[in-house]
Amino acid sequence: MTDTRVAVQIDNPAGATRVVFAHGAGAGLQSDFMQYVALALAVHDIEVVRFNFPYWQKFVDTGRRRPPDRQPALQHAMITVCEQFTDNKPLFVIGKSMGSRVAFQIADRVGALGAIALGFPFHPNGKPDKLRVHELTNDCPQNLVLQGERDSMGRPDEVAGYELPNNLRVQWLAFADHSLQPTKRSGLATADVWQQAVDAIAAFIADNSAAAQR
Repeated sequence: MTDTRVAVQIDNPAGATRVVFAHGAGAGLQSDFMQYVALALAVHDIEVVRFNFPYWQKFVDTGRRRPPDRQPALQHAMITVCEQFTDNKPLFVIGKSMGSRVAFQIADRVGALGAIALGFPFHPNGKPDKLRVHELTNDCPQNLVLQGERDSMGRPDEVAGYELPNNLRVQWLAFADHSLQPTKRSGLATADVWQQAVDAIAAFIADNSAAAQR
């Protein structure tokens, strides 16, 4: 049986809106990126719930790396985190890369108002024909993908040719790669790009929370 234990960390539990934030394949809830985004979102009256997927928690516990769990186990873990909260606080689900695939696919099952991707892997690296566009389909009123213009798993010229859902908006982050790291020539610091992403997320959440209350 798959071990679905999750380690949870909550920033700003008094926030008016809740975000459940899933990490990518190669870093857990304590990564610099996850911490920056979580703490910066908390400033916007948002409660941010971070967690480790089971395979990453095993790495934390044992020091032995292992590959990510398959999608059903990842989805079960994220749903478990979402369902431990029994209040009616508005919910959004966010993920980095692999975590965004999970977030989009469980959004309907947890009653999320929207799903947000930070670097969606539209296809595996070097395999542009193996598209994952179908994973972006859900019944949320609006969804958002924040994508680096230099993302090798979904460049602007590629994404422009995809048939995307009507409830999805893609916003491009200049000079950024899949890790949302800018080029040195851009003159931008990594924190500059991460803050752009945070500002876009906060605006999206504010707009869609207000729309849900009308």
